[in-house]
Amino acid sequence: MAHLLVVESWVGSMSRLLPRAIRENGHAFTFLTRDLHHYLRSAPEGTAHPLLGARNVITADTNDIEALLPEVERLHGVLGFDGVVTSCDYYLPTVARIAGRLGLPGPGPEAVENACRKDATRRVLDAAGVPGPRFAVREEWADIARAARDIGYPLVVKPVDLCAGMYVRRVDDEAQLAAACRALADFPVNARGQRRTPVVLLEELLDGPEVSVETVSHAGAVHVVGVTDKSVGGAPAFVETGHMFPAALPPGDTEAAEHTALAALKALGLTEGVVAHTEIKLTSAGPRVVEVNPRPAGNRITELVRHVTGIDLAAAFVDVALGRAPDLRRVDTGLRSAAIGFLVPEASGTLEALDDSGVRDIPGVLETQLAEPGKAVKAAGSNNEYLGHVMAGDADGLGARERVESMLDGLRAGLVIR
Repeated sequence: MAHLLVVESWVGSMSRLLPRAIRENGHAFTFLTRDLHHYLRSAPEGTAHPLLGARNVITADTNDIEALLPEVERLHGVLGFDGVVTSCDYYLPTVARIAGRLGLPGPGPEAVENACRKDATRRVLDAAGVPGPRFAVREEWADIARAARDIGYPLVVKPVDLCAGMYVRRVDDEAQLAAACRALADFPVNARGQRRTPVVLLEELLDGPEVSVETVSHAGAVHVVGVTDKSVGGAPAFVETGHMFPAALPPGDTEAAEHTALAALKALGLTEGVVAHTEIKLTSAGPRVVEVNPRPAGNRITELVRHVTGIDLAAAFVDVALGRAPDLRRVDTGLRSAAIGFLVPEASGTLEALDDSGVRDIPGVLETQLAEPGKAVKAAGSNNEYLGHVMAGDADGLGARERVESMLDGLRAGLVIR
């Protein structure tokens, strides 16, 4: 039995998939957090959050890395950790620093830092010749406006250190650019109490569909598990509305996406002990890197992969964190594709009704998770405002997305927000 240190987590599906993977593989974990209530609030009423079922639950200031490192070193001397993980982007650099300090498996801290900072990712990939959009990183308004004119409208405005599409916006002119920058400036601290870097990333608006390449790195080799497609809505925001695995792409596009993702991981130095989710735009000029995320995919993409291939990316995440070879053998699951669709609110108010009777007769349903009436609703500006999701599979081919879209149509017909 191995003993892992889990440092914080998202409170979505990975916060449940990760403890499950640890336990199912016969291991134990200690959970380290600065705020237990953050997880208590996210558990259904009357239940305990799976992360709080750890062998040990310890509170410490996970936002103060210099104070945290000696504290974790002392804990290691008493408890003995074999690996350290987190599913939360905001703590991936912290975990890399801890692994380095304790001599545990994992990617280098600099590689993780560069992947978690969108501006650093752009600079590293650009220097390595890995294709991406034209970009600029600026802080002062006059410099931002000048760089935007140089790149040309329309373009994309991004924070360099937020997740889930927060404050990522398409802007078509200088007035929209100014509004986007003001909104970003009004959010100086992220949801975990960490002060943000006050710079703005401007990027060329890329055409074409977006996909993600799911990979696992171990012993210096990067293994491609597959390519997932993505649908996006909520303009001028970029809200993920659904995914399907595997992506319905011509073989040449799949190969190009995989090749570009591998080049990005190599350039960043993420070839050891990493489960990665690399986002690629298949533009008319060829594939372009959007982001490189050195952790398993969110939005239950890991479950789409598992339903189709039998590969458990949460378990692979645990394995590589322990320095062990992951089990990436494919099995016949009976499904050829699996898709997820998110119910995205277009208006703010209170959820009055959400009738799910329209989804009950759709074949191949794998999951439904929907908000309860009475929930406060905010018109979606990121991936944080979903009213739930539906998931379906197809045993015959790439029809899972069509089934999910039928389910979403039925849900929208019974959705009432006032």
